[in-house]
Amino acid sequence: MTVPQQDPAERRVVVTGPPRRSRRTSGYYRPRTEIDEQTTLGHTYVRSLMRTQLRAALTVFAVLVLLVGPLPLLFAAMPDARRLEWAVLGFGLYAPLVLLARWYVRRAERNERDLVRLVEDR
Repeated sequence: MTVPQQDPAERRVVVTGPPRRSRRTSGYYRPRTEIDEQTTLGHTYVRSLMRTQLRAALTVFAVLVLLVGPLPLLFAAMPDARRLEWAVLGFGLYAPLVLLARWYVRRAERNERDLVRLVEDR
């Protein structure tokens, strides 16, 4: 018994696996993709994060200038207080600097979490 041959144009291909690429539906929105593909919206997200991080850094810098800046004037006004200078520089500034650094790190991490939450929730 012979099997009739089919014309290659008449053969059908059956795909049984999942589609490799899915089409974007019209209402589908992925901010992470916007950031990865560096679109205008993704650029806006990144600029917003950078702006908030810069604001936190400038706040820390301003507090640092206000905290440490007047010390040379204070030390110049009291020329015979060498021990006071070392005590202020060694012990008096340590705790405020540690607290300032801790605040900055927590603020920077919170800014990043806020961006991730914004990107993931939509």
